[in-house]
Amino acid sequence: MHNTGIIFREWVYERLIGWGLSEHLAEQLDGWIVLIAILLVVLIINIVTRWGLIRLVHRLVAWTRFTWDNILFDDRVLRRLSGVVTPIVIAFALPLISNSLEIEGTTLDTLLRKVVDISIIVTCLLFLNEMLKALFEIMVHRPAWRDKPIAGLLQTCQVILAIIGAILVIATLIDKSPALLLTGIGASAAVISFIFKDTLMGLVAGVQLSANNMLKVGDWIEMPSRGIDGVVEEVSLTTIKVRSWNNTLQMLPPYLLVSEAFSNWQAMRDTGGRRIKRSLNIDTTSVHLLNDELVTRLTSDNIIGGYMPKLTLTTVEGAAITNLELFMRYITAYLDSHPRVNHTMLVMVRQLQPSEWGLPIELYFFSADVNWVAYEHLQTEVISHIIAVASHFGIRLYQAPSGLDLRS
Repeated sequence: MHNTGIIFREWVYERLIGWGLSEHLAEQLDGWIVLIAILLVVLIINIVTRWGLIRLVHRLVAWTRFTWDNILFDDRVLRRLSGVVTPIVIAFALPLISNSLEIEGTTLDTLLRKVVDISIIVTCLLFLNEMLKALFEIMVHRPAWRDKPIAGLLQTCQVILAIIGAILVIATLIDKSPALLLTGIGASAAVISFIFKDTLMGLVAGVQLSANNMLKVGDWIEMPSRGIDGVVEEVSLTTIKVRSWNNTLQMLPPYLLVSEAFSNWQAMRDTGGRRIKRSLNIDTTSVHLLNDELVTRLTSDNIIGGYMPKLTLTTVEGAAITNLELFMRYITAYLDSHPRVNHTMLVMVRQLQPSEWGLPIELYFFSADVNWVAYEHLQTEVISHIIAVASHFGIRLYQAPSGLDLRS
């Protein structure tokens, strides 16, 4: 390239002499003419690669039936790619430029070389950054990665890319090997880790959250120790944004979700059943053996009569059962036939340990609708119904005496 520059400049010099210019003026002009010619060539190459490459790739992409190539070869990516060509061409033409300006071996020549080298590094980093964005955008459209917190992974990759670029730029400026610069950075790693503690912890936590599928955008999480209860709206490298149920935004660093316990309710939503676990206290003095009069009355009851053929009125040994046991069997039959109870999951009515407050009867079942309002409505409906029909079985529910009880 250096010899080519000398030959080209001598050819321009001879043409200027042939046109009748003096030797002094020809020596002054030939360098600038060569410089202008080089810049024009670089400009033409830049225009051709920027517009020609984009149009050519767009035509090739239009022939395919895939969608990922439309994202990968987007205008932003292709413009960044064409931007890499210009400093590379200038780097090859730099000996010609130095020869035409007669600055070879000078400080200005060294400065120009460093500027061109840094331009190549920066344009390559910008191209790789756009490629990363395109690849992560393709991942977002994949069903397996949809709603995953990959924004934190993207930011992690961008930070690593920026660190590598900074090391290469600094190494170019000080004319040192990048490996030597990394050694110096390693010696000050303790100071760097202290300054960027939150960023580094967020980076590691973001990778853990994504790799273990612990969290994604749209999940309902609860963290009582931090007062967090709401839906995840955004997961980034340093912040997780949660919209609580009163529509306020709560921010917390990602490493808290790795170091402290939290509940992710999304699994409950995905299974299609939300647990209801409620108990009522029974007055033990109202429990007695089942008799014919009670059975006859329950059979003729408009509300309970429809369930009576489904209820077993004796135990396995043939002994009589109590009104409480029949009441529990009725509750089970009522839940089994309820249209808004998830019948693919456990439905159970059981007794708990008796106490001075009576005998607790616990209802354990799942709502088929996991939405909050429907879930609460189902709880209210079931508990209210059970309280209302308890007296039909001769069962009294226990509660602490109120002022009305004391007056009566």
